[in-house]
Amino acid sequence: MNNCKAVKIAENIYWVGAVDWSLRNFHGYKTHRGTTYNAYLILDEKITLIDTVKDTFKDELISRISSVINPAKIEIIVSSHVEPDHSSSLPATAEIAPAAEIITSSPNGLKGLTGRYGKLNYKPVKAGDSISIGKRTLQFVPTPMLHWPDSMVTYCPEEKILFSNDAFGEHLATSMRFDDENDLKIILDEAKKYYANILMPFGKQAQNALKTLGGLEIEMIATGHGVIWRKNIPAILDAYKEWSSGEVKERAVVVFDTMWHSTEIIARTIAESFAKRGIPAAYYDVKTTPLADIATDIFQSKYLAVGSPTIHNGIMPTIAEFLCYIKGLQPVNHKAFAFGSYGWGGQSIGMVEDELKAAGFDICLEKIRIAHVPTKEQLDEITEKILSAEF
Repeated sequence: MNNCKAVKIAENIYWVGAVDWSLRNFHGYKTHRGTTYNAYLILDEKITLIDTVKDTFKDELISRISSVINPAKIEIIVSSHVEPDHSSSLPATAEIAPAAEIITSSPNGLKGLTGRYGKLNYKPVKAGDSISIGKRTLQFVPTPMLHWPDSMVTYCPEEKILFSNDAFGEHLATSMRFDDENDLKIILDEAKKYYANILMPFGKQAQNALKTLGGLEIEMIATGHGVIWRKNIPAILDAYKEWSSGEVKERAVVVFDTMWHSTEIIARTIAESFAKRGIPAAYYDVKTTPLADIATDIFQSKYLAVGSPTIHNGIMPTIAEFLCYIKGLQPVNHKAFAFGSYGWGGQSIGMVEDELKAAGFDICLEKIRIAHVPTKEQLDEITEKILSAEF
């Protein structure tokens, strides 16, 4: 593509990234609305590029830069994060601008970029380092484990712009670059999904980053994915404060798979019983709902019930996948219990409980095991257990 145009976001500062309308899976979670790979060009005495894009979109990156200046004039490239969705166009960009110095975090950014792309013209930086590019200064702030060890953000005090890379972003393909040009509810929903499915394990690191950035005067957050924040900055900052706190709400999520509907009947009874107790409950069949959507709901819900029938003396593969997925996200301050039906062995329910314990959930109710088809009396007993439980 040779006709892509840069988008001006401030005087002599341009968005030169790419929109990936077709992306539907990222890191194993479903991205229903695609994504963007954001990169930014600053025209100053030293032409500076903040990040690149996924290598399949490198022609768009170069085309957008070329619509403003000759890419060979780039003198500084800031690589905020080694992950390929942000860095894999570095070799192509460095080939076009061979004199460009590639700034990366020390030591992890340097190690990661070298491991992926070999020897390029790297300049490692650490906390407190800054450079002058002419009228503007770039200050580098490491944000380790948000969400890789090498992650950093870049702050331009003269423009009051924070180039935040993965922080504060969302997977959202849109032709409009700014938050106020899009539906705020959709943006915040996608930002929450992004946090829940990628950043949830790093709540403490997110809180540390918020404290570090708290003293900065920020009028624009230029993210690595999704929209650029300029009108609703307090909304996304407040959301990150809430999400990173580990705060959960009086809400339940029921997740199950079923073979002949018995476990499904139990799951529905559990959800309805929570509702009778005054606790809102969501109800998910893993065969029909993407894990990322379920994880986003679990994120701030206090209770989780997971059900599986027994198959081959074990857990249904879909539930095993779900438990593996949620374990990797390391949820905190949650309570859970296991349930399921069986024909003869019934081992799956205990296995689900063990996996919930291993994932860090507090077991709040004795596992529910029902042979064959649940009777009305057994379902009534489940309801009574949930209504009378001391959660």
